[in-house]
Amino acid sequence: MAAGYAELLGTRHAARLLAGTLVGRLPNATAPIAIMLFVRAEGGSYTLGGALAAVYGVANAVGQPLLGRAVDLRGQPRVQFPAAFVSALGVLLLCLSGIDHPVLAYAAVVVAGLFTPPLEGGLRALWPSVLGDGDKVHRAYAMDAVAQEIMFTVGPLLVTLLVSLWSPAAALLVINGIGVLGALSVVVSEPSRTWRSAPREAHWLGALRSPGLLALLGSFFFVGVALGSITVAGVAYGDDHGKPWVYGVLMAALGLGALVGGLVYGARQWAGAPEPRLRVIVALLAAGYLPLMLTPGIVAMSVLAGVAGVFLAPALACAFIVVDRHAPRGTVTEAFSWLVTTFGVGSAVGTGAAGPAVELGGTAASFAVAAVGGVLALLVLLATRRVLTVPPADGPVAEGGVNITGAFENDRIGPVEPGFSTGHQA
Repeated sequence: MAAGYAELLGTRHAARLLAGTLVGRLPNATAPIAIMLFVRAEGGSYTLGGALAAVYGVANAVGQPLLGRAVDLRGQPRVQFPAAFVSALGVLLLCLSGIDHPVLAYAAVVVAGLFTPPLEGGLRALWPSVLGDGDKVHRAYAMDAVAQEIMFTVGPLLVTLLVSLWSPAAALLVINGIGVLGALSVVVSEPSRTWRSAPREAHWLGALRSPGLLALLGSFFFVGVALGSITVAGVAYGDDHGKPWVYGVLMAALGLGALVGGLVYGARQWAGAPEPRLRVIVALLAAGYLPLMLTPGIVAMSVLAGVAGVFLAPALACAFIVVDRHAPRGTVTEAFSWLVTTFGVGSAVGTGAAGPAVELGGTAASFAVAAVGGVLALLVLLATRRVLTVPPADGPVAEGGVNITGAFENDRIGPVEPGFSTGHQA
């Protein structure tokens, strides 16, 4: 497994781009818990904290595809870094205004969320020009999913550490400052500066004109609901036990489970189309959320959280391939940004719903929101299996853009996922 990572990361620019993207995405990855802890420290309710985090998520969901389309049209440096800087200014406004003036607080999180740079979609757009062939690009998508779980494991722990050392406001400011530096590291790199999207057909719907992509986005909206609700449910569970640090442990366990699942998924070869496999993985993901409603003791709950996370990274890795197979040509950054958007909207809905669920039905009710989200994600995939069976024969799928010094690469992802073999890490 390690040899597979080393092969990819040994490619020029690959390690820097992956690290810069992960660091640049820390503000987005930790925003729900950081906002919730900030509101609670200011004396606000779960409902207010959940609402602010939800507004951030909705604003982020709106901004990602818009900024992604701007990246496809204008290039990465002109969009990514300015957006990261403005987003950080929104967080600074929140910290300065506090929650005494709700309108100002909501405006601040809207700015922070709306201008979150689409670094995740941007990285996946860069992989073909950096790595070259389709085999390595496929493995990079899977490695990306695993690396995200490291970020989602470390991120909550970093937030809780900064809160314990200083304050929730300091945690927000430090993490967003780090995020700006991560975005800067990406956009000054040669691949980012020279990358250009492939020619695209003019269409106001952009990537959304693909029925298969719409089906995938519908399913992952509900995966986002599940993950967003767990954010609030984990805080409530920690409060129930009088130990706020328990939240960080649960989120770390969830991320660790996803990391292990991603490693196992990438260690074997997967033949055949990814769409049927995605249905199985999402079914297992949904099953993992159900036991969380039992809310047992801390040790047992940590184990359940780890199990619940096992199929998350495989689901993401498989979804990245499905996006490649179904998105129209020339919409590479926008298409991946829409996947981020579905997570953002779903997470916002889950976060917003879990707050009142805690206050009305207790912690178990908030974990029930996650279980319902997982089940609905599976039902969407089952209901849309016809449009997700194969990519349209007459519609080229998204490709990895073009370097201005070279030719188009990775024009089409075939029906088989090569490269997921033992020794090639996911």
